[in-house]
Amino acid sequence: MPPVTPRTKTTVWLFGKQITALACVLLVVHSCGGGSPAPGPAPPVSPPPPVSSQTDSEKLRDALQGLPLNAFYDASFDALAKRSPESYVSFGLPGELDDVSLNNLDERYLNETFEMIDVVRELLDTFDREALLDDEKIHYDVYRWYLDDEAARRPFRYHRYFATYFFFGFHNSTQRFLTEVHPLGTEQDALDYIERLGLVGVKFDQAMQLMDEQARRGIVEPIPSLTISRSQVSQLRSLAPASHPYYTGFFRVLNAVPSLNAQRRSELQTRARDAVAEVVIPAYQRLFDKIHEHINMAPESIGVGQFPDGEAYYQWALKHHTTTDLTAQQVHDLGVSELQRIRHEMRLLFDELAYPQDETLAELFERVANDGGIVPADQVQARYESLIEFARSRLNEAFDVFPQFDVVVEADPFGGGYYIRPSLDGSRPGAFYAGTSERPYYDMPTLTFHEALPGHHTQIALALEQDSPLFRKVLTFTGFVEGWALYAERLAYELGWYADDRYGDLGRLQFEALRAARLVMDTGIHDLGWSLDEARQFNEDNVGWSTSASQGAALRYSVYTGQATAYYVGMLQILDERQRAMDELGPLFDLTAFHRAVLMGGAVPLTVLPSVVDRYIQETLAAQ
Repeated sequence: MPPVTPRTKTTVWLFGKQITALACVLLVVHSCGGGSPAPGPAPPVSPPPPVSSQTDSEKLRDALQGLPLNAFYDASFDALAKRSPESYVSFGLPGELDDVSLNNLDERYLNETFEMIDVVRELLDTFDREALLDDEKIHYDVYRWYLDDEAARRPFRYHRYFATYFFFGFHNSTQRFLTEVHPLGTEQDALDYIERLGLVGVKFDQAMQLMDEQARRGIVEPIPSLTISRSQVSQLRSLAPASHPYYTGFFRVLNAVPSLNAQRRSELQTRARDAVAEVVIPAYQRLFDKIHEHINMAPESIGVGQFPDGEAYYQWALKHHTTTDLTAQQVHDLGVSELQRIRHEMRLLFDELAYPQDETLAELFERVANDGGIVPADQVQARYESLIEFARSRLNEAFDVFPQFDVVVEADPFGGGYYIRPSLDGSRPGAFYAGTSERPYYDMPTLTFHEALPGHHTQIALALEQDSPLFRKVLTFTGFVEGWALYAERLAYELGWYADDRYGDLGRLQFEALRAARLVMDTGIHDLGWSLDEARQFNEDNVGWSTSASQGAALRYSVYTGQATAYYVGMLQILDERQRAMDELGPLFDLTAFHRAVLMGGAVPLTVLPSVVDRYIQETLAAQ
């Protein structure tokens, strides 16, 4: 195995907190059935059960009293996770939901969820952390961080953009849940799907009420991104029911369910098509009208700093995603510094290829794209699959634990470039969604290493497979998860996977430049008041993307506040912890053992990562 490159520390870390938490929402709808009674006297009618006057948070407090710590973890996390039935189903969690439902966006329900979080935080404090073993302390600290971060979100619950075009906009997340991850392997799954289609209108109406309340508080998503959302929604309100994605995927999958005869399959498909026509499409029409209404009052300028409490919200968002206490200025300066290093490394490779000194970065990468080769559309998916197999064949150079969940490449005609985790119950593999149009080869290896192996799939699937508390399997922290995936890109370089591939290595450096540029652009937009054009131009100049692609990057950072900063901060933190272990262990350091220690417990806030590495160092020394 090639030696790991020692890293010289160039940053000062101010540790803080973050987590990507489960959305805390649930809609409860009861279904009633009936039929003709049998002949004979009617049975005695039992009085209805008394209606409880307790709130959900009070019921939770009673249920958690006196539980030992591990049972407390499972019971409290299950109760909080059920507040987001879409996440509960998507993750394949082991419990049972009380009802077939979508996420409940009613304001009172959301507030009650925050009350439940406060109850769990209060009761967690009753356990003596100092009496726990080292690994138990890590579990405790991770859960503590998750709860504190969720509580800290409460003052800013109206700062997120509910109807944004990006994937976390409520209409996009609903579509993804129903069309990509909702199980459809049985007749009951199909019935649940149809019932959830009937709830789409309720969820959309609740979200539009939140949009109006947000506007009343002086916060409206800016025109550039909201206009894109309006266009997306307009397409989905205009489709015929039989051509609508809420129906087409259902129709296709249901044809493959072996337990259904042709007549029953046809009945279910008709019911789904009717629900799309009567509920889903009208909901999209109402949403289109609402977005149009908001565009008329929306600002042209981007960045959350223009809104009430925008500065405080941005500092929370940085902490939430990076899991550090870095200020906006520190994040900005870090990006500027790292871009200088990356440009120097790029130039060395450009010189090896005899590329001109006086061309722009965009012109240089156009050469890389052409010289590295263009992969035809009908070969893109197979090329990604071959890159996954290449990575799998070389994982043992740095790992001795491997995920049992499979990872597959799913074709995405809309661009792809993202990963969806396996379901905990094993019903769905991990999936790397990849664009299917023709593309240059040069950035395909790095994207594969990031999204699949040894990146997201290795880290997330391994966490799901461990014998640890449920929350450790499920919770993800942006700084760690995206930091690990970017670290995986760097690791592939260190292991020599690009040794005979200058074009692929330049693709790696361009991706690294993209993540460093995000530090500058995100803070520029939200802290320094950059315009969309300023952010776009910075991306063109420092990443080498086209004008249109750079515009898309700037828009993403404008709506997904703070998230883009987590990749680079997380990678540097993992590299720094690895260097610390190398320094303290000397010849006893083993890269495989380090990776096992970092991955096997699941994702952690970067505040907790030093404790994980401390434990690896101590156990290694004790074994001598």
